[in-house]
Amino acid sequence: MMGLLFTLLQIFLSFVTVTVLYLISIKPRIHGRPDYRPFFGHMYAHRGLHNMNPAIEKLKSIKNTHAQQPETDRLPENSYAAIKRAADLGYGIEFDVHLTKDDVPVVFHDDTLNRICGVKGNLRDYTYAQLQQFRLLGTEERIPAFADILKMVDGRVPLIIEYKVEKNADKLCRICDRILSDYKGLYCIESFHPMAVRWYKIHRPNIVRGQLSEDFTRQKLNIPYFLLSHLIGNCYASPDFIAYNCKHKDELSRTICRKLYRSLSVAWTVRSQEELDRVSRSFDLFIFEGFVPARH
Repeated sequence: MMGLLFTLLQIFLSFVTVTVLYLISIKPRIHGRPDYRPFFGHMYAHRGLHNMNPAIEKLKSIKNTHAQQPETDRLPENSYAAIKRAADLGYGIEFDVHLTKDDVPVVFHDDTLNRICGVKGNLRDYTYAQLQQFRLLGTEERIPAFADILKMVDGRVPLIIEYKVEKNADKLCRICDRILSDYKGLYCIESFHPMAVRWYKIHRPNIVRGQLSEDFTRQKLNIPYFLLSHLIGNCYASPDFIAYNCKHKDELSRTICRKLYRSLSVAWTVRSQEELDRVSRSFDLFIFEGFVPARH
């Protein structure tokens, strides 16, 4: 009998220990958080207020049907025109930043150029000047410089800036932070890469920073993606908010961060009013695409 009780006690203590370690590992920043309130009251346009589906545009180019739509009405994702439209209409904006071969931050989502520019190769293998020869989805829009986007928005709406990190987290953060040091508008940064989030923890603790994630384990089964999916390592980067795929809203770690730690929770990417209504109680801020939200 005593042996059984001792075994049960060991099991209980092991469970408590693992639970405590888990809760510590996913803990976001709790003390000294910046003020979130200025970010509320906005819906955030994903990659600007664009209206072009790359797959459909590829079919159009094959059939040569672009002339049916005026050039001024065609707004590719992360383009100067799409971001300007969102800012002009008062939407907050989420967009992505990469580094070129000559270390110029540009607004672009993919690592490669094929999907948006129809060109083989990686963005990082081209200088900024070389990238300007490529058009976005067959329009006259080119890959915009990060500095030019900031100058155009000029603080009119809040920005969620996603750092696209390959192996250059420190360099990307340093260069973008230098540019942002002169920006007077409201912004926060986010990244899938914990090293970028940690850079801001160390160097710019007053800037709101977010950890991006989703449940990668539905597609990829390896340790790094398992840890990222379940936010294990938050204690390392200490994010202020969690930006999570809204389709995976019930993931346990994300829910604990919001309900137990009271961390700001951002939904990406909401693609219909029905989806927005469905996830509205599970998140605090919303990044949308492909529709005009009723709540704005």
